[in-house]
Amino acid sequence: MITLADAVPGDENKIAVLCADLDLFYGGTPEGTPGERATVVRNVLFGMPPVAYALLARDGPELAGMAAYSFLWPAAGLSASLYLKELYVAEAYRRAGVGRLLMDGVRAIAGRRRLSRIEWTTDTSNRDAQEFYEALGTEPLASKIFYRAAVGDR
Repeated sequence: MITLADAVPGDENKIAVLCADLDLFYGGTPEGTPGERATVVRNVLFGMPPVAYALLARDGPELAGMAAYSFLWPAAGLSASLYLKELYVAEAYRRAGVGRLLMDGVRAIAGRRRLSRIEWTTDTSNRDAQEFYEALGTEPLASKIFYRAAVGDR
């Protein structure tokens, strides 16, 4: 049975493994050693203040997936929103409802915090993700263009 829970200190090693899988999924190469990646995860999720949060899907001791998110302000008016940075499901758990369970969990978090909306992006080439999100009843927002600049770029 898949359960959801917020990431807590001690989860960083399993999250780092899942993030390495995520890097490989997108054609990248995981940086650093497993221990170094776990340290980065620990600092990001459990530092003071945390830089991000993670909702984890577990199958007993196994990590089945993760929703990594942050909060944005302002959103509509003076409200805040939840920005879903990554929704990732381990290969063995895909198409088994884990992604939907994580999205429901993210919606519940946004509801409890009285946020105005949830926002996210997906790669234009990731048709599986687009079909998944559209099956949840969401449509792409054509009125936005996504920009990215590395720190130090001018």
